[in-house]
Amino acid sequence: MASEYIKIVSESDFDYEVIAYSNQIPVIVDFWAEWCRPCKTLTPLLEKFAIESRGTFRLAKVNVDDNPNLALRFSVRSIPNVKAFRDGKVVSEFLGLQPEPRVIEFIRNIAPSQIDLLLEKGQSQLETLNWNEAGTSFHQFLAKSPNHPAGLLGLLKASLMQSNFTEVRQIFDSFPPSQEYARVEELRPLFTALWTEKTNQKISDDFLDVAYNNALRLILRGNLPAGMDGIIDILRQNKHYRNDEARKVMLGMFEVLGAHHPLTQQYRQELAMILF
Repeated sequence: MASEYIKIVSESDFDYEVIAYSNQIPVIVDFWAEWCRPCKTLTPLLEKFAIESRGTFRLAKVNVDDNPNLALRFSVRSIPNVKAFRDGKVVSEFLGLQPEPRVIEFIRNIAPSQIDLLLEKGQSQLETLNWNEAGTSFHQFLAKSPNHPAGLLGLLKASLMQSNFTEVRQIFDSFPPSQEYARVEELRPLFTALWTEKTNQKISDDFLDVAYNNALRLILRGNLPAGMDGIIDILRQNKHYRNDEARKVMLGMFEVLGAHHPLTQQYRQELAMILF
């Protein structure tokens, strides 16, 4: 099958077309032969995925009868034999005819699909606090992978930080059972506090209440450092403020920002000093 993403490779150009090329994008090498019956099923499957991937990896086809030295060099003793190269080295492989889901998993581990890249893009935009752009990326991802837990979690964070509370509530109400569920629950106290502050116009005379409401308003406006600093100051005065609501709001902010964000690292350390 002719395609710019598929290359027939021989002993003369293997080092260039596979070894060197794998420093740019992953290269999956299909060792096959005309007489190999399983190859007649596997090779078209690999070709289809190479075309659908649109350049996230290259498929290199090696006929072992025509290139015995390559078969010897890479210890190909039976076929089909599929090896993935990245940065000039074999990083994964499988032998024999595999079911389609197994082949898809193999390729995804080597070369993320465009859909996977949308998820990664959204998560990267969250890390840089680009809430609107992140929300767009997660919407695009979820249009192709509905109910994906990581995608829903990312969209929840982006929507929460943009005060899109209707969408946030819908995600909470329909979030699927998954390993991300506990992280979603970490965000619930933050959502409740921000939504209450956004909709509640009551004025309190209590000094800590006034300071707390002001901190939440700062977060709603996008001034996260000032808002988090305000909550930390409240916890210094009352570490169990509102039955631990302020503490749980801070934990929610850590989840929104991610464990490696400078604000998380700074305020997590301060929170620990206050509580312990």
